[in-house]
Amino acid sequence: MKTIATFILICLLVADIKGQARHTRGRCLCGDSGLKVIRVNRVEKVEILSPSPSCDKQEIIVTLKDTMEQKCLNPESGFVQNLIKKMQKRSVYVYL
Repeated sequence: MKTIATFILICLLVADIKGQARHTRGRCLCGDSGLKVIRVNRVEKVEILSPSPSCDKQEIIVTLKDTMEQKCLNPESGFVQNLIKKMQKRSVYVYL
């Protein structure tokens, strides 16, 4: 009995026991790089999400007027940068 207990104790000490592995993938809302162009007259609202501990990239999400559907935009696109400037003038953006 003593040898079985010793064997189990040695196995536990030798084995690398870990909890569940955590994935480093963030909780970003946009799964891909997003759209590069969208019709400005269809945009109801623009949300700019800064990088955070849960998502390490900037995300830009627009809400469309007709369907209230949300679409992700590519923040590096020149068109999107101009859209943000226009929306700032119209005061219909949300900066989070």
